[in-house]
Amino acid sequence: MADPNDTRDTGPRAGSPLWSYLATVIAAGFAVLAVTQWLIGQEELAGLARSPLFWMLSILVVLGELRPVLLSSSMTVGGTYPSTMFTFAALLHYGLPTAVLMQTVAIVVNGAVTRKAWHRVMFNIAQVTLACAAAGAVLGIFDNRSSPVTGWVPRGSDLLAIGLAGLAYFVVRALLVSGAVALHERRSLHRVIKTTIGHQSLVYAGLLGLAPLVVVVMNHSPALVPLFLAPVMAVYFTATMSVRRDHQAMHDGLTGLPNRKMLVLSTEEALAEARVGERVGLFLLDLDRFKEVNDTLGHPVGDRLLQLVAHRLTHSVRPGDVVARLGGDEFAVLLPSIRDAAAAREVAARLRVALTEPVRLEGMTFDVDASFGIALYPDHAPDFEMLLQRSDVAMYLAKEGRTGVEIYAADKDRNSPERLNLLGDLRRAIDRSELRLHYQPKLDLAGGQVRGVEALLRWCHPDRGMIPPSEFVPMAEQSYLMRHLTGYVIDTALAQAAHWWHTGLHEQISVNVSARDLLDSALSDRLEAGLARYRLPPMAIQLEVTERILMTDQAYTADAIRALASLGVPLALDDFGTGYSSLVRLQRLPVAEVKIDASFVRRIGESKDDERIVRSIVDLVRSLGLRSVAEGVESPEVAAHLADMGCDLGQGWLFAKPMSAADATVWLREHRDPAKPGLDFLDPIEALDPIEVFDPQTA
Repeated sequence: MADPNDTRDTGPRAGSPLWSYLATVIAAGFAVLAVTQWLIGQEELAGLARSPLFWMLSILVVLGELRPVLLSSSMTVGGTYPSTMFTFAALLHYGLPTAVLMQTVAIVVNGAVTRKAWHRVMFNIAQVTLACAAAGAVLGIFDNRSSPVTGWVPRGSDLLAIGLAGLAYFVVRALLVSGAVALHERRSLHRVIKTTIGHQSLVYAGLLGLAPLVVVVMNHSPALVPLFLAPVMAVYFTATMSVRRDHQAMHDGLTGLPNRKMLVLSTEEALAEARVGERVGLFLLDLDRFKEVNDTLGHPVGDRLLQLVAHRLTHSVRPGDVVARLGGDEFAVLLPSIRDAAAAREVAARLRVALTEPVRLEGMTFDVDASFGIALYPDHAPDFEMLLQRSDVAMYLAKEGRTGVEIYAADKDRNSPERLNLLGDLRRAIDRSELRLHYQPKLDLAGGQVRGVEALLRWCHPDRGMIPPSEFVPMAEQSYLMRHLTGYVIDTALAQAAHWWHTGLHEQISVNVSARDLLDSALSDRLEAGLARYRLPPMAIQLEVTERILMTDQAYTADAIRALASLGVPLALDDFGTGYSSLVRLQRLPVAEVKIDASFVRRIGESKDDERIVRSIVDLVRSLGLRSVAEGVESPEVAAHLADMGCDLGQGWLFAKPMSAADATVWLREHRDPAKPGLDFLDPIEALDPIEVFDPQTA
């Protein structure tokens, strides 16, 4: 039941408040220890060495110092050692020097057995010595004359003195230990005392209350003293069983880390302690590609990996920070005190570096990575549940964007009340025809002819004005509205294509669809019905989908894509170069066009790396027999570079901005070349009846 979060053996940094505190207590305690041992005479030491009772009591003190009595696995200070009872009995009977000597030896033995750090051993010796000195001072006030030679046996009239001495002993130990814990974990002393004083006082009251009885029995018959071990052992085993159940309820069985229940308690405690101007941070992290480890190497190896991750996390956080496992490969880190968002990001980056160190399991070496989401109190949330939800939002943003670390941002939260309201407005916008398609031409970089247009969605909100697609399309993709939105765009684009084609403008319209829409059989049915209704050829419309479709194995077996291929509707791959797919996989999809992402195109005149990337894509796309389109062409120099590389088409503000349907119609008529080789090789299409021609402005 060792706590992986226990960092008490980590030595304090020299000059830190904790280091100064420990140094002061240790100096004071060892000074008192030296004085008390100097006061013991040679004759007294010789008398103690010949006393079987002394050796019996010393052994009981040592044995009682080996294992503490724990009442709760979540206690900050830790357990109480049964040696307290026998040490206090020695203090009453033999006096301060003997009691301090016995306890010092017991603490040294405990340190050697449990391998405690030297600073903890020295601090424990010091704080027990000071507590015994406080109790001895109280007994001295009441004229207690115990000594190794004469001994002292309490009577009924001494109960007040013994009670006050026990209280002094407990108060000094509790304050000294709580002070160290508060500095170590950067928590308030008041909070540490409040969370531990109840459990500690009950156990100390029982142990210190039995000490006078030990002395009385010692004086009557020393052989009866070991009988006191029976009630101590009963208390110990009862407490151990209780702690074991408590530990199982509050900790993860595989890693030993706190679970969600304990994380809730720790977070609520941190929020209650937070001072004005302080922040509490909650990280949520999820291992990337953990499922691949489980599926490839098996669950036992996956479990060992989780244990290794838990070890790395707990040894990379600060004292007082809490690492918890929420389930599966999801972990949480609580920072009870953090300066600001920048500091939180630094901590997350450090944890991520610790995790990315190569792992060797089952003779294999592989890398581990994680995505971190950060939420802060009070900046992002007022309570635990909201902190957890918003750190979860940030984590998935980090995973989707492959950034590694993300801090919660309300404008990116698809679950915020504002976005939920916007979702409702979008539903009404589709019904009320508030959405419009704007069109941006694509031109042949070699000859300058128009080779089609891309339909770009625009939303003019009645209250908020123009809302960019980047704000509402991702939100729609996560909801039931995406199918309705795609249907609206397809119908509008087909109607506009019919209007152009049947008036002599044979321009192909490219429409963006999501991967989920592309894999939906309803899309091909809708297109087939629309093409038949408007008497359009399949080449009149093209579907653009992002590069992520290449990472979906379902795309290569989907009936919907085969239906589109049979229908003759071409596909284009949008934003190519931003993902991690292989160009070879393009051959497995009926893709006719690859669009190079604007982020690479804009910098080809400035960055040699981006220029090499674009050139490589153009060459490989050509070798696969596909058409390349460069997005974001905004200067003649970039257009010239692309033409030299052999890029087929260009799209960007250099040629034309996105235009309304009416403006695009005028622009296309002005720039149309009657002699251009475009889509005119198709059979002429009969003119529609005027009543059937679609007017997109009245949609």
